[in-house]
Amino acid sequence: MIGIELITDDIPPLRHTDTGERALQWMDEFKVNHLSVLKGESFVGLVSEDDLLDKSDLSQALTVLFDHLPRPYVKGTSHIYEVLNLASIDHLTVVPVLDAEENYLGSIGISSLMQKIAETGSIKEQGGIIVLEMSDTDYSLAHISQVVESENAKVLSSFITSNANSKVLELTLKINRIDLGRILRALERYDYKVKASFQRNSYHEDLKDRYDELMNYLNI
Repeated sequence: MIGIELITDDIPPLRHTDTGERALQWMDEFKVNHLSVLKGESFVGLVSEDDLLDKSDLSQALTVLFDHLPRPYVKGTSHIYEVLNLASIDHLTVVPVLDAEENYLGSIGISSLMQKIAETGSIKEQGGIIVLEMSDTDYSLAHISQVVESENAKVLSSFITSNANSKVLELTLKINRIDLGRILRALERYDYKVKASFQRNSYHEDLKDRYDELMNYLNI
């Protein structure tokens, strides 16, 4: 997915002649802390709730309240990872999208973006989650996938989290199996450190359901 495909249609931009009061009203209405500001079709910048609350007279136009505004944005051709990276670095609730000539195309609402990721990715697929901890020199997704596949399972998705000051990383795997027992044992045989796993063992769930039914019956 790229920037132009992620634009949220229901978050309008402000005009540079709009007042600070209108900006705060729209932020409250659309449940965001930022809004794009335009002059004609040109992107002026991004105004934030915090910046507005620092002003004493919000009845004035944005062009009067601010000499300049920050201009974080992504291109229409930017990958979704670039969108997420910018939103994370600048703590944005709205990410402006511009074309190659820096004309305003629209804005991406982070709430809508998270929902879209959840609906289209492997997040909604049934399965278990495994978190491995390892040195960056030991990381090989190809080998880890091979171990998982040896247990008749597949890696649906993966992502890495790491600290810039450490060579240790965490690899999170989404597996297409609910019962992860055999996969966990296989990974441990290859000396992979399993930091956490999240699964639902259907056998134990069935036992629990039957136990609850029995207890309800006995309480009647």
